[in-house]
Amino acid sequence: MSRLPLGKLDELIKPYIDGSKKDGTDDHPEKALVVQRIVEDLVGRLEVLLELGLGYLTLERSTPTLSPGELQRLRLATQVRSNLFGVVYVLDEPSAGLHPADIEALLRALGRLKASGNSLFVVEHELDVVREADWIVDVGPAAGDQGGRILYSGRLAGLAKVEASQTRRYLFEDAARAPRKIRRPSSWLKLRNVTRNNLSRLDADLPLGVLTCVTGVSGSGKSTLISQFLVEAIAEKLGQRRKSDLDEAELQETVRTLSGETTEGLDRVKRLVVVDQKPIGRTPRSNLATYTGLLDHVRKLFAGTKQARAKRYDAGRFSFNVAKGRCETCEGEGYVCVELLFLPSVYTPCPTCRGARYNPKTLEIKIRDKSIADVLAMTVDAAFEFFKDDDVLSRSLGVLREVGLGYIRLGQSATELSGGEAQRVKLATELQRAHRGGTLYVLDEPTTGLHPSDVTKLGNQLQGLVEAGNTVVLVEHDMSVAAESDWIVEVGPGAGNEGGRIVASGRPDQVAASGSRTAEYLKRAL
Repeated sequence: MSRLPLGKLDELIKPYIDGSKKDGTDDHPEKALVVQRIVEDLVGRLEVLLELGLGYLTLERSTPTLSPGELQRLRLATQVRSNLFGVVYVLDEPSAGLHPADIEALLRALGRLKASGNSLFVVEHELDVVREADWIVDVGPAAGDQGGRILYSGRLAGLAKVEASQTRRYLFEDAARAPRKIRRPSSWLKLRNVTRNNLSRLDADLPLGVLTCVTGVSGSGKSTLISQFLVEAIAEKLGQRRKSDLDEAELQETVRTLSGETTEGLDRVKRLVVVDQKPIGRTPRSNLATYTGLLDHVRKLFAGTKQARAKRYDAGRFSFNVAKGRCETCEGEGYVCVELLFLPSVYTPCPTCRGARYNPKTLEIKIRDKSIADVLAMTVDAAFEFFKDDDVLSRSLGVLREVGLGYIRLGQSATELSGGEAQRVKLATELQRAHRGGTLYVLDEPTTGLHPSDVTKLGNQLQGLVEAGNTVVLVEHDMSVAAESDWIVEVGPGAGNEGGRIVASGRPDQVAASGSRTAEYLKRAL
C-alpha cells in the first residue's frame, strides 16, 4: 500500500464511500459507517494533492528526496484541508519549479484558501500568478541599494501607469519578439537505455553546439535525465569527479542508475560545467570577491602601491585569511561570537576593526583614498566605476553586472546569497574565462527566483556561451526561455509513473505544434 502512487491509492479506496466495497462489514453496519467516514476524509486529502499535481508521489517517499516545489505544495495541501479561516498565509515563490500546467492547479488551491476567508501574501515573479492577484505591491525600482522603495500598491491595472516599475514592462508591454535564426546542431549526444527513477529504457538525443531546453510537467523525469544521468555519465567519461554534499551522497546511495550509456557524441565534449544553485561557500570567509578571483587581483594592486612597497607589504598582507594583515581580535571574520547562557549565541561586529576584518596598519594602505576594506564594501556597480581603468577588473565586474548582480557587495558573505544569486555568480565566473569551445554547460531551473528582467539578462549570457562554440542544456519551465532556445526536448506526458518518456522533440515551433502539455503555453510565448 505504501508503495502505491497517491493517484492509484485514491482509486483503490473510493469504492468504500458509496458502499460498493465492504470487505466483511455486511454484518456490522456500524463498522461500515466508521470506514466510510475515515475514507471520505482520506479521499478529500488525496484529492487536494492530486489537484496540485502530486498524484505520482508514494506514501513511503522520504522527505529529503522531494524538491522544494513538491514540499511547498504538500504544505499548501495540508492548509487547504485544515478548514481554517481568518488566517494570514505567506508564500515565497510558490511557483518555483512548477510547469505552467502545475501553476494553474496551484492557483486553484490558492483560490480555495482565499474563498475560505483567509488572506494570502505571495512573493512572486511568475507573471501568471501576479495577474491573478487582487492587490499588487511592487518594490523597486532596482535591486540592492537601488531598491527598497514601494513603487506601487493597488489594483493590477494601476501599475500600468508607474513608469519606474520593471514589472510593468513585462505585464503590459507586449514587445514583438525579434526574429532569431535557429542554430543547427553540430552533432548529437545520444543517450540509450536509460533506467533510473521513473525513466525506463529511455532513449534521448541531445544536440550539441546549440541551446537546448528540457521541459515537461513537474516530476516527469527531466532532472533525472539531465542533472543526474547525463551529468554523471559525462563526468565519468571526462574523469571529472563531482563534489557532493553529505545529504546528497546519502541519497545517491539509494537512487542509482540501473542502466544507460552514451553511445555517440562524447568525443565532442571536452569539458563539463554544472551551474547549480548550491552555495558558493558555507562560511562567511567565502564571498563574491574570493570565489570569482577578483580579490587576488585587488590584493596585487594594493601590494603594488608606493606605500605598500615602502613597507615591504606583499599581496598576502591584504588577505583576511593571513595573520599578518587581518584583525587579531576576530581573525579576519569581521564579527565575534558572544555566547549567552540559556540563549542562542549572538554574532556582533568586531569591536576592534568594526567589521573591517583588517588591522589598522593594513588599512593605512589606500588606492585613491580607499582601503582594502572600503573596496570590499563596494557594490559591483561602484567597483566597476572605481576600477574602470583596470582591464582585468573591469571585464570581470562587467560580466557580473551583465548577469544582474551589480547590487551585490564584493565582500558579501557567501552565506547571505540566495540560490539564484549563487548560480549567477558561478555563471559569471565561467563567462570570465577564455572560451575555447567544446564545453557542455548544464543548468537546472536557472530562472528560479528571478524577475523577468533578470531572466532576460541571463538568457543573453547563455546565448553568448553558445555563440562561443559551447553547448548549453537547461532544465527549465519558463516558456520565455524555451521560446528562445534552438531545440526543445519535452519529457512526460505526466509525472511519476505516467512520465519518463520523450513526448516531443524539435525546434520551438515544432514542439508548439505537437499538441503536448507544453505546446499551448509555448505557443503563447512564441
